[in-house]
Amino acid sequence: MREQIIGLSQWWKTPAGQYLLAWEQTQLDAWVADVFGYNALQLGWPALEALQANRMPHRWLALPAGGVHEGARAALVCDPAALPLATASLDLLVLPHALEGSADPHQVLREAERVLVPDGRLIIAAFSPNSWWGMQHTRARWCERFGVRFLGTHQPFVPETGEFIGAWRLRDWLRLLGFELEREQRGCYVPAVNSERWLQRFAWMDRAGPRWWPFLGAVHMLVAVKRVRGMRLLGPAWKPRQSKVAVPASVAQKR
Repeated sequence: MREQIIGLSQWWKTPAGQYLLAWEQTQLDAWVADVFGYNALQLGWPALEALQANRMPHRWLALPAGGVHEGARAALVCDPAALPLATASLDLLVLPHALEGSADPHQVLREAERVLVPDGRLIIAAFSPNSWWGMQHTRARWCERFGVRFLGTHQPFVPETGEFIGAWRLRDWLRLLGFELEREQRGCYVPAVNSERWLQRFAWMDRAGPRWWPFLGAVHMLVAVKRVRGMRLLGPAWKPRQSKVAVPASVAQKR
């Protein structure tokens, strides 16, 4: 593979980028179609139309501050770790690869929990470190950190992405924030190749992957529901007993 430094907006147009976007678009169209409410927000990745199949009256696109987004029409540009939204104001929040691009992904999830209404849906798409793409990405980060180069290119397969977050780690974070996992799916089992010819040759891996090596999917997607446990103060079920005070006997007067 010829080494080439490109940005994320150019990578979307490559065969590998189109392959990834097509798979995620298919999953999201099926998942968001039956999520009801009033307000929905997609945070990041404008090349992916995450809310196009949703029927909520208010749907917006937000982009992370500091990035370059060519031709993207966004309702707001903000820091994913500090959303300028009111508490409990969204019924659906989609985070397509917003966690890998953040310096504090746990804070991004805390903000997601804050802005969602009770029983609101959170959809996350994240790259998996336990995949062909994840191994290529980890190797590139190690090469960059230590200034070494081996086995061909040392550039990340997906540019402008940080650390990949494992599925087990992501589930623990969501559980600590009170989310309940509703749905989960892995996909994109093809190795890290950026050629249409090789993508076609490895297409059989997408059919065999879910059965024979389900944990090697490059993308991990899930739906989590914000659960709020109701609390109601109850009084004691018994009535306080009145204390019996001994009344001193009156002294009989002498006749």
